[in-house]
Amino acid sequence: MEASNRAFPRGDRRCDMGGWYAREILDPGKQPLLVMLGAFIVTFLFIRLSVRMIRAEVSWWPKNIESGGLHLHHVVFGTVFAVVAGVGLASPPGGRRPWEEIFAGLFGLGTALILDEFALILHLEDVYWSGAGRLSVDAVVLGAAAMGLLLLGAAPFGVNQATTDGAPASGWDYLTAVVVNGGFALVALAKGKAFTGLLGMLVPVFAVVGAIRLARPGSPWAYKHYPDGSPKALRAARREEHDSWMRRLRVRAYDAIAGKPSLP
Repeated sequence: MEASNRAFPRGDRRCDMGGWYAREILDPGKQPLLVMLGAFIVTFLFIRLSVRMIRAEVSWWPKNIESGGLHLHHVVFGTVFAVVAGVGLASPPGGRRPWEEIFAGLFGLGTALILDEFALILHLEDVYWSGAGRLSVDAVVLGAAAMGLLLLGAAPFGVNQATTDGAPASGWDYLTAVVVNGGFALVALAKGKAFTGLLGMLVPVFAVVGAIRLARPGSPWAYKHYPDGSPKALRAARREEHDSWMRRLRVRAYDAIAGKPSLP
């Protein structure tokens, strides 16, 4: 112990950083989640760089993978990686180091490849470079945000191990939290608020905000509760057409990271 203190004197940044990492990441068992998030982000950035290089027809960059005239999208490889990682994590060695981190990283890699073509799966056609393809970037951002919130300690539906008075949470406490917070999240999703609804499953305040706000036109909530020509339907349409600075900023960020769509 004394030798350790001599090697890293009090106040040494390396010692402080190591202590923080052990306390915040290793001890709570968050290292596999951190590896998953890192693999997820790096894979998404790399695959977007790759498809943009292919799109620009850079001569020295590898082309699309094809077999017998069939274009193999990277969602195929992502599915294989995710399945292998899922089976590995559920296997006996999957809960031990270093296999836990290895399989978690493989799952993050596979998930990034899948979500990067989420719009293709949803539409069952290649809409990668169209406006509809932006849904894939939304899915990736949402996935990274969910992993980041879990890494920071967020609990699904706001369910924690203890109640506000410090007593252990009972089964009824968990059930109440899931029903109430899950209800707000479902309302937000029904109103077309995908980001606030899904993030609200981890941070309930997002779900509450999404449930209170006006529904988006075309959403299930608007279809049922906003008759054509009603004041709420007209307000929802005006709000959707309003080009806010937040929307412009998001579009520019998406263009810079993922490439600008070439089709409507």
